[in-house]
Amino acid sequence: MTKTSTTQGSQNRPNQTPRRRTGPLGRVRWAAMRVLLGTVGRASAGIRIGFRHGFDSGSMLDYVYVNKAGGFPVVGHLIDRVYLNAVGWRAVRARRELLKDVLRKEIARRGGADAGVRVLDVASGPGRYLQDLLAEYAPGTLHVECRDLDRAGLAQGERQAAERGLTGISFAYGDALDPLPGSHAPDIIVVSGLYELLLDDAVIAASVARLRGMLAPGGALVFTTQTHHPQLEFIANVLPNREGVLWEMECRPVELAEQWAAQAGFAEVASRRESVGLFTVTTARR
Repeated sequence: MTKTSTTQGSQNRPNQTPRRRTGPLGRVRWAAMRVLLGTVGRASAGIRIGFRHGFDSGSMLDYVYVNKAGGFPVVGHLIDRVYLNAVGWRAVRARRELLKDVLRKEIARRGGADAGVRVLDVASGPGRYLQDLLAEYAPGTLHVECRDLDRAGLAQGERQAAERGLTGISFAYGDALDPLPGSHAPDIIVVSGLYELLLDDAVIAASVARLRGMLAPGGALVFTTQTHHPQLEFIANVLPNREGVLWEMECRPVELAEQWAAQAGFAEVASRRESVGLFTVTTARR
């Protein structure tokens, strides 16, 4: 029997601000914002990273996690602090803390890190939050694999892990939507910050089912859902993604995410919402 959370939300898609404005005044407005952000905004270190790697990239998220304003002295730092304090980035940092709490509980359910729990993140970027989690356990008792299509992010993660002297973590190039099984089935698979970048529901439902098949017996899939965002229109008209095109996201009710997990055959499904309120973290156990 599937256990679902009591998180509020409609079974239907919530009304959202259109991602794109097509009127002439709208086009002028957003063009002006793009020029402003691409000139004055580049005084901010975070905005420069966004234009270089994509505002949806793992490198961008890694910078957001650190949450330390940088850029040109005074003006750049002020712009960067405003940028880092945007509601979406505050929610991303809150999501990270909730993810770590959920993962600690799942590790404990499987006998703790001494049991040799294996964690796979299929779209990890540099994996800073996983490195932080790994550092909480004795060396060699928890095994983490980070996969991504962003080679720069993976290289960044490898450097960070080496600088921290972490063992038990590996980085590999891989497609989250076409994952290859490793030599050991993971006990926990994580998908964080990916599904809101996908506009096709069927692709996500297929991913959830595919990842279930990769899990070890009794394993858990932990994935995030963006249920709403007050700046969707701004993001879709101003910020480029890692492919250099404007970044569109899709918000979905958490009930739909839980439905995909149940249809994939997970026995227990439950969700929690991070403190800012834009994301949920769903745990689906085999």
